[in-house]
Amino acid sequence: MSLAFALLLGALSALVMFPAAQHLRSLQDGERARATLHTAGACMTGQCKVTFEANGRTVVADLPVGSGGGKSSVGAAVDVRYQADDPRVVAREQDTGGGGAALLAWLTAGAAVFFLALSGAAAIFLARQQRT
Repeated sequence: MSLAFALLLGALSALVMFPAAQHLRSLQDGERARATLHTAGACMTGQCKVTFEANGRTVVADLPVGSGGGKSSVGAAVDVRYQADDPRVVAREQDTGGGGAALLAWLTAGAAVFFLALSGAAAIFLARQQRT
């Protein structure tokens, strides 16, 4: 069971959270805009939307997985960074350092290592029990 947890947490960290943190970091040099929270929800899971002006038009964009600001209410003002060639690729300016995705990536990686060590200790214990 511990090995299954280790593999699951390791996959979550490597395949979801580290790429999400990298995506947030890639927007550090993006265009800056003042946005309004359009749809509130669980921003960490990518369920928040913002509205802002870019290139003379109104854009409604999803905040990516790993974004913070989930406790903000609809209509709250937020600073965002977006790609100049595709304004729908956006992140809160406070999250461009990696945001909650970076923290969760390291926490899940640490938990995976813990469960892997626990599996190894259990295997050694069982092997010693069988010898006696």
